Amino acid sequence: MSSAASSVHDPVLLAILQRQLDHISLQMGMIMTRTARSPIFSQSHDFSCFLSNSKGETIAQADGLPIHSGSGGFAVRCVLRDFADRIEDGDVFILSDPYVAGGNHLPDWTLIRAVFVDGKLIGFCTNRAHQSDIGGGAAGTYNAAATEIFHEGIRLPVLKLVAQGELRDDLWRLLLLNSRCPDLMEGDLGAMLGSTRIGAERLAEIARQLGTDQANAYFDALLGHGERRMRQTITALPDGCWEGSDLSDTDCFETVDIETRVKVTISGGDITFDFTGTSPQIKGFKNSGIANTHAAVYVSLSAFFDPSIPRNEGVYRCVRIIAPEGTIVNALAPAPMTMNTVFPAIDIMNACWQALGQVEPARACASWGKAVYPISAGRKPSGGVFVMYHWHGSSGGGAVDGRDGFPSTSHQMTLGGMLVPNVETYEQSYPVRIHRYEMREGAGGAGQYRGGPGVHYEVDVLVPAEQLLRGEGARRASGRGANGGGWGDKGSVRAFDLRTSVEHDMPQYGVLQLDPCRLAIEASAGGGWGDPQERDPEAVLRDVRDGIITSDTALGVYGVEISACGRSIVSTARRSAQ
Repeated sequence: MSSAASSVHDPVLLAILQRQLDHISLQMGMIMTRTARSPIFSQSHDFSCFLSNSKGETIAQADGLPIHSGSGGFAVRCVLRDFADRIEDGDVFILSDPYVAGGNHLPDWTLIRAVFVDGKLIGFCTNRAHQSDIGGGAAGTYNAAATEIFHEGIRLPVLKLVAQGELRDDLWRLLLLNSRCPDLMEGDLGAMLGSTRIGAERLAEIARQLGTDQANAYFDALLGHGERRMRQTITALPDGCWEGSDLSDTDCFETVDIETRVKVTISGGDITFDFTGTSPQIKGFKNSGIANTHAAVYVSLSAFFDPSIPRNEGVYRCVRIIAPEGTIVNALAPAPMTMNTVFPAIDIMNACWQALGQVEPARACASWGKAVYPISAGRKPSGGVFVMYHWHGSSGGGAVDGRDGFPSTSHQMTLGGMLVPNVETYEQSYPVRIHRYEMREGAGGAGQYRGGPGVHYEVDVLVPAEQLLRGEGARRASGRGANGGGWGDKGSVRAFDLRTSVEHDMPQYGVLQLDPCRLAIEASAGGGWGDPQERDPEAVLRDVRDGIITSDTALGVYGVEISACGRSIVSTARRSAQ
């Protein structure tokens, strides 16, 4: 339905309906959190839930991980493509492959439940969740040694997991057989099925209340409203072209500059992101498929513009993305791409933010520090495989106008949607002992609003384990400042044998089998926003008292002299006053 046509619908009912649909996706997420077996879901929330209309367009999504749901429409439309006239009431589909099934990367399995009312297909309820293990060359799915997608685990085209309400036992057994953690997978898939079932019941109830024809019309009207809101926002900006870029310094095997380059063109109510000039696809697993690249651009826009703009797929009708084939933003098979939801997704976001920040500097977003923490995978003393993400070593967030960067948070493309679990809970769940978990001093990018400093994190892994290394932010600073803000410091990861204290050589990317060891991580820090000399002196004092900056930094960078005891402001000596 066009934007004009959607304006005839009751605006109050439209607003209420959008809220109802958003709440359904939120309910689905609550069910998933409470019933999933893996800590990756029950504690860290590495999943997303969303609803689509009968044409596969996303009409609502919960506050999960934006990089998941931003590409969700691609997956649902692949179901419609592959099972066009074979979708029946009670069907649930599963998929993961980024080349043929609209997936982003293989570990994110997508369950899509068809929703029928009175024999008519009215939409889909979807849960996309990162599985603990899907086979492949390394436990925990992140195989940094992969040079093709076949090294990364089982590939799922669009498959019918549940047919008319009956679970396909043969396919279920096949999926569990291809995981090192079948017990976790069985419980997690059950939670995903349960969340989509409840979502489908709620969506069907709304459609019955409205009537199926009216429901479909209002779903289209929601998309039209989202389109109008975004076009109004884009139209308010000046026409023109702006460029941005971000660099990676490794292809996972050797040092090499890899550039993600974008030209942003605004013309009337349309906006184009052209990635022509971006580096060719690489040997390692940091290549992006087309769905993931779209999601990364959408996340950039969602973070940059008014948060009250709806989060449905109509919002992106005015967005055009040009991603040349054979580049890191649209890789050709069989390029590996398990890392793509993080890198190059974050590189894409940084390039887009850099260009958009030139259009409207007040909305500019500083970059978050890039990850340096590994994943540990091995056998528990009691038996069974564990996969532990060292999210406590997460990087600092980038600052924006009005807010400092988060001290330590999940990857940038989650926008803080992934949670950092409690230390005590992790010590109970995994064979580890955590010794240190505190904010770094002097690491966050300086600015009127300071970048997140990241953390010092030290943990003993008490059993032999594979260490899946991904040190993107270890070689150079990655948290770019905005509008005069400073860069956040780079990070580091070190490992020491627990018995001999000998330090291991830790490559930037790789898979190492280590005996019990201590991991010492300095998380990379986020960039600052604005002139440091404009920072509120009281905020500078607070940072000194919290141990985030020193008194010398307070004076030398921020122009604020702090008393010797660190408890009061002695004077301010700002550049503007000199």
